[in-house]
Amino acid sequence: MKLSVTLTLFIALVTAAGSARALDYASVAVSSAILYDAPSLKAKKIFVVNRYLPLEQVVSLDDWVKVRDSSGSLAWIEKHALNSKRFVAVITPLATVYQSAETDAPVAFNTRQQVALEWLESSGNGWVKVRHPDGMTGFVRATEVWGD
Repeated sequence: MKLSVTLTLFIALVTAAGSARALDYASVAVSSAILYDAPSLKAKKIFVVNRYLPLEQVVSLDDWVKVRDSSGSLAWIEKHALNSKRFVAVITPLATVYQSAETDAPVAFNTRQQVALEWLESSGNGWVKVRHPDGMTGFVRATEVWGD
C-alpha cells in the first residue's frame, strides 16, 4: 500500500513539473516552409508559412517538430526549417511600441497586425522588448503579440 501511494505522488509531481515548464518557441528560419498533418514528407500538406513566423514547439522528434501557431492549430514542420532566434507576431490591428515599458513613455513606432518583430526579452511585467525589421527597438505590451 505504501508503494502505491509513493508511486502516485511521484507521478503527480512529475506531471506537475512538466506542465509548469516555460513555453518553448522557435521561428521559421527559411523563406517558406510547409506545415504537415503528420511527421512525414508524404503526409498531407496543410499550409505554407513564411520566415520569422513564431511557433510554439510542442513535441520534437528526430527530424520533425510538432508546433502550435497563434490560432492554436497544431501541425508538423521539418526541424531544419526552424531557428532558435525568436520572433513575436503582432496580433492586434495596430500595436504601439514604446521607448520604455510604460504606456506614458514616448512612442518608438507603431506596427500593423502580422508583422514579425524580433523578440529581445520579456520584462516579466507584461511587456516585451522587440526589434522591428528596420532596426528600431522598443517595448510592446505582451497582450499585443504572440510568441512570447
